[in-house]
Amino acid sequence: MSDANATASTVGRVCLVGAGPGSADLITLRGARRLGEADLVLYDALASEEMRIYAPTARWFFVGKRACRQSIQQDVLNRLLIKYARRGLQVVRLKCGDPFVFGRGGEEALALARAGIPFEIIPGLPTAVAAPALAGIPVTHRGLASSFAVITGHHEATYAPLLDGLPPHSLTLVVLMGLGQRARIAERLVARGWSRETPAAVVVGAATPQSWRWTGTLGALGAAEIPAASAGAPGLLVIGAVVGLAAELAADISSDLASDLASDVPMRKNEKGES
Repeated sequence: MSDANATASTVGRVCLVGAGPGSADLITLRGARRLGEADLVLYDALASEEMRIYAPTARWFFVGKRACRQSIQQDVLNRLLIKYARRGLQVVRLKCGDPFVFGRGGEEALALARAGIPFEIIPGLPTAVAAPALAGIPVTHRGLASSFAVITGHHEATYAPLLDGLPPHSLTLVVLMGLGQRARIAERLVARGWSRETPAAVVVGAATPQSWRWTGTLGALGAAEIPAASAGAPGLLVIGAVVGLAAELAADISSDLASDLASDVPMRKNEKGES
């Protein structure tokens, strides 16, 4: 049956699923269920390969986009979603983070709606919030930052007007896809009145085996070197006073917890004196 002759009864469905920051256990329960129902998964460069465990019988095809690399055009991807849904397949479009946060999920949803294809949006943990959290950095914190801004750092022509409009030290700044521009971003902020001593962080592969974190100052951000083991992993920048909390909040508590459970902290007794 041709795509043009497909009837409403044979049309499948597309689910735009947010994969979260990368780890297979950080996808939502509904997202995992939809993967289990999928015939076809079209996945991003940043969506974890580990998530194949949720859809072992589905066909998986990589359609991701990475900076400076040849990738599938968005209009071609939109047509693929429509084509396979019209063939009656259950299609999952697996996207890093949340589909509607710099993920072009809105474009895909509009294309599906205009083509009359049933679709579902399944939010995911936004990487802009989840990755800093995994590195021990809350994007807001009472007394330090009451708001945060998220921008993309691909091109200076795009991010420059946004940076220029931010009053120095007014919020936490999270820059997605800005590793290659970190020196220029730091220079621009300093030129606009941000202190060179402003805490700053680079978070790479936050929920993956390539996880790596650097913390320092805005003045040193441009010189931060990403180790070879983490090169090529997705990353972001965090700039603001909240980065100063990372040393405490990202500490490994496993050894402390083990000793507490063993003997160091007495178990609380109930009113009857029972442990």
